[in-house]
Amino acid sequence: MTDFIHEPVLLEEVLTVLNPVSGGLYVDGTVGGGGHSEAILEACSPEGRLVGFDRDDWALTAAAKRLARFGDRLELHHEAFAGLAKHLAKRSCDGVLLDLGVSSPQLDEAERGFSFQSDGPLDMRMDRRQRMSAVQLVNELECEELAEIFWKLGGERKSRRIARAIVEQRSMQRLETTMQLAEVVERACPRRGARSHPATGVFQALRMAVNDELGQVEAGLNAGWSVLKPGGRLAVITFHSGEDRMVKQFSRQLAKPYTVRGEVDLPELREPREPLARELSRKAIKPSEAELGRNPRSRSAQLRVLEKI
Repeated sequence: MTDFIHEPVLLEEVLTVLNPVSGGLYVDGTVGGGGHSEAILEACSPEGRLVGFDRDDWALTAAAKRLARFGDRLELHHEAFAGLAKHLAKRSCDGVLLDLGVSSPQLDEAERGFSFQSDGPLDMRMDRRQRMSAVQLVNELECEELAEIFWKLGGERKSRRIARAIVEQRSMQRLETTMQLAEVVERACPRRGARSHPATGVFQALRMAVNDELGQVEAGLNAGWSVLKPGGRLAVITFHSGEDRMVKQFSRQLAKPYTVRGEVDLPELREPREPLARELSRKAIKPSEAELGRNPRSRSAQLRVLEKI
């Protein structure tokens, strides 16, 4: 396995909104290769601390090596960010960063099975301690269940056609590799000059399902919010429209000057209250042209920031 080298996206923007200071306590819920963590620790020296989390043991090993010079100012946990509140006291942190999605090294390493760019096992697990991987989903789910995953998580308009093709193929031969799956999808939906491979949405959807990424986002937002001090900031980088929508809804709910009795927001059901949060920007912060030129994979990144009142 190669070294875990990942260029952090929106790095300057993250530092600007978190504004790390000496003596502060910060959380990186997705340490990855340690790029964001390193910049935060440098900015909050000499006495600031950072607690980092990641589901990927490969990433944590790389981060521990990269960040070793910070000594006891750094604390790392092999855990998803949804569980960060188990390790931190409520209202104890000055800033929390969640960088969602998959990292470049995970995509580029064939044996992790995240991408069809090179052949590898149908895995896609961010945490390799979990039992369920993409191979189980592809070979064991019913046709309608597969189609629903492809549509809801991958935005795949031909989800039913692809699901039927997968079920037909696996009845003859179990699907075990990324290339096998990509070829089935391409036969069902020929590329015909399209810019993106027809399996792009399918692979994204399977990855998100295997790792329960939307469920993790919901739990992580609540956990991150619970450990923030008043004045602390929650910064979230998303790469998927569903994730960004969840973050936006979470932010707007906390920033409202009222609560609502029941599930429907009707004026007559509103009860005034002081807002619990302040959105730093109504619009998401996006990468600069310079960053897009340097790192094309950052093109779908969006940063939203919420300050606790």
